[in-house]
Amino acid sequence: MASISCNGLAQELLDRCLRGGAGKSELLRRLLSNGCDEEFLRVVVEGLSDRFEPRLCEVYAELMGDVLGGTGLRPGAADRPETSPTKVYVLSRVTLGADVAITSVILDGVKKRFPKAEILFAASRKSWELFAADPRIGHLPLSYPRTGSLKDRLAPVLSLRGVFSQPGAIVIDPDSRITQLGLLPVCEPENYYYFPSRSYGGDGKESLTTLTRRWVAARFGVEASAYIAPLPGDDPGPAVTLSLGVGENPAKRIAVPFERDLLLALTDRGFRIYIDKGAGGEETQRVERAIEGLPVRTWQGAFAPFASAISRSRLYIGYDSAGQHVAAACGVPLVTIFAGFPTERMFQRWQPTGPGRIEVVRVDDPEPRAVLERALRAIDQGQYDSQWRNL
Repeated sequence: MASISCNGLAQELLDRCLRGGAGKSELLRRLLSNGCDEEFLRVVVEGLSDRFEPRLCEVYAELMGDVLGGTGLRPGAADRPETSPTKVYVLSRVTLGADVAITSVILDGVKKRFPKAEILFAASRKSWELFAADPRIGHLPLSYPRTGSLKDRLAPVLSLRGVFSQPGAIVIDPDSRITQLGLLPVCEPENYYYFPSRSYGGDGKESLTTLTRRWVAARFGVEASAYIAPLPGDDPGPAVTLSLGVGENPAKRIAVPFERDLLLALTDRGFRIYIDKGAGGEETQRVERAIEGLPVRTWQGAFAPFASAISRSRLYIGYDSAGQHVAAACGVPLVTIFAGFPTERMFQRWQPTGPGRIEVVRVDDPEPRAVLERALRAIDQGQYDSQWRNL
């Protein structure tokens, strides 16, 4: 089946889910029987989960229940562990920003609640590297393919069911894609703790970081905060760190000439700039065009060393991506240009949250020069704050 047909079927299924229309099961069958797994996961699953609406969480559970053969878990553990486990497995949220904003709060809470337990972060290496300097956080390698069939994406966690089911172990799931948002059983229900991030908080406006802290306090009886602990990386000195990454979502970025004009304006203001060039491809090309001829320092490589640089910088600037959550967790003042959100709830949930000054430039109209003016106004106003001086 042609790719455009897969996209069309997936979009039709998403529309029926959003409207509450009939015929969802038949559309789902047509999608999967024609090899449209990727479109189902990208358009339908992400489209439902990114809206953070309780009603759509149930629709998602119904669809994935059909896909997984009715093996949904959702969830079965007691309110709080009665005994202290010997091992605690914490699943990754897969994306770096979510592992800082959400999973790190759980890791912090687990360290406090179970001071003698072995804690293993089931994650890709790039996610674990954000905590590599923390001696309490071990690593259980577990990568989730961002592309491929549903079978390919289920295989990694299915291979570790025996590990997660060891005596004395519990599993904490922060609403991970690894378990298809809590629907794929990985251990006995009484040893499984699931944070329903898409529905938790109801109609409130709190961020995911705030909601995770609330859930950890209710489940485990401890106060926890977002944090990172990467190994020391390149030290940019008293610089402004900047990232133009958008996590493969072009709707989050502002069109030309915004990025170049932003870099020119920051340079004119005398800021020392340290910018992440990304992992290659289109993102790196955009950064190279934006910095051409400008006196800036660049980083290209693993994210954890750049996260370490963000933690020591005077100011962070970027789009809605992992860098904003690193800066927020570290108390680094930040300006984030927040565009491309499909719903108001998603905008509210992904707000960076932390102890430092945070300026969110909400973009409803992505006209480049208007967005630039608002971003520079936020940066200039921030210089009156003692946290932002001597940039």
